[in-house]
Amino acid sequence: MKIIKDLKYTASHEWIRVEGNIAFIGITDYAQSHLGTIVFVELPEVGDQLSKGAPLSVVESVKAASDVYTPVSGTVTAINEELIDDPEKINKEPYESWFVSIELSDPTELENTVAGEEYERLSEREE
Repeated sequence: MKIIKDLKYTASHEWIRVEGNIAFIGITDYAQSHLGTIVFVELPEVGDQLSKGAPLSVVESVKAASDVYTPVSGTVTAINEELIDDPEKINKEPYESWFVSIELSDPTELENTVAGEEYERLSEREE
């Protein structure tokens, strides 16, 4: 299982990369490997307001459909349109395959995420 140490993570297996007041969000290597081959991704619209804990996306794989949750609140500034045409990219490059970028409305919500080392321990406990 690959973990990028300088990202932030959630217990529900989303990763967050913060650049200024913008957060890029995707799913972890652990999540994509447990989903299996991803065949479809539903993304929100640019301009959508997202609330922490609400569904951000639906990912369908050969095994199941799963919600991806918003780890922080904000406004969608961009979606990764490449994933619509090539959802398997998430399996190949989970940390390069961000789903959305959002402008943070409450940066203190990042305090509810964990660093790479802690996420690694959380994931190992689920095995």
